[in-house]
Amino acid sequence: MTMRFVMIGGFLGAGKTTTIGRLAAMYQAQGLKVGIVTNDQASDLVDTHTLRNQGFDVGEVAGACFCCHFNELTATTEKLSEQQHPDIIIAEPVGSCTDLVATVVQPLKHMHQDQFEVAPYGVILKPSHGRRILKGEANAGFSPKAAYIFEKQLEEADFLILNRIDELSSEEIQELESLLQHKHPDIPIVKISALSGQGMEQLQEAINQTGEFGNRILELDYDIYAEGEAELGWLNSSLQVQANTPFDLDALLLDIIERLRQRLAETNAETAHLKTIGVGDSAHAVANLISSDTPAQVSLASGRQLTQVDIIVNARVAIAPETLTELVHASVNDAVKSVSAVADFGETQSFRPGRPVPTHRYQSS
Repeated sequence: MTMRFVMIGGFLGAGKTTTIGRLAAMYQAQGLKVGIVTNDQASDLVDTHTLRNQGFDVGEVAGACFCCHFNELTATTEKLSEQQHPDIIIAEPVGSCTDLVATVVQPLKHMHQDQFEVAPYGVILKPSHGRRILKGEANAGFSPKAAYIFEKQLEEADFLILNRIDELSSEEIQELESLLQHKHPDIPIVKISALSGQGMEQLQEAINQTGEFGNRILELDYDIYAEGEAELGWLNSSLQVQANTPFDLDALLLDIIERLRQRLAETNAETAHLKTIGVGDSAHAVANLISSDTPAQVSLASGRQLTQVDIIVNARVAIAPETLTELVHASVNDAVKSVSAVADFGETQSFRPGRPVPTHRYQSS
């Protein structure tokens, strides 16, 4: 029996995790078993914690993208298959990765056709950076090399997903649609709000299509791709916060993000994505920032007061990793001090992604 393999791509902060969580819940409500595979350049994945806390069966591929750890991807899906027998696997690739059709979709279709039925590949457009990059603005937020990755992600999609429409005016939605149609006139667009659920039925219809999909193999300059990824500083940091009197978990996570946003603005460093997750005493909350020109927000509220919580901070910013580490630690310490608590830092990983070296790469379909 084959499993349906669904991969949802998109840039850092596009809303992949929220979309996948809602999509998985929809499939479960229809009586289907769902397994999820998350992916990151570092370990201790926030997205894994977030989705597991929503009750989903989640495996992860950490330390490199799916394309570079293809065998680990298939091993992870096999483990989920043996343990949970899912009907559908939903995979979330690293937000700075592209060329996934040639390095993931095609190898699955050619080498594992007895295990997987591969769904059309959908890529989420991130409105905040998408508008600037697609309009070719001089101050698009990232260098041309990082913007190159963003644009290549859209180019290989079977369909495009315009997310966060609940945060956009009708004029802004129309502008983004026009920009996408001008750049990619032959790629359909689905408009959704993963947060509110608007348009999710149409997204599921797009994913459930059968036929000849996953064939848009890119012409890609791996030198530009590697340099674009390397311009981003990546940080994952885990810590425990303790206080004698209860503090508001949601407010603390948001305060960490806001203090970090202000520090990054002072250095003129463009944010790709900041995310904090807090877990403690059956509470679970997430706050994030998806670009330098959008407000920080609590994307998953706990409504809880706690005296102890475990926190993970993810940061993806166009800045040197060493500087990013300093700014994150300073922001966390200031926020924790403001609620009369103390932070005990565990492991902090901070680095620039290495050059992608795919396990397999198909030149044609």
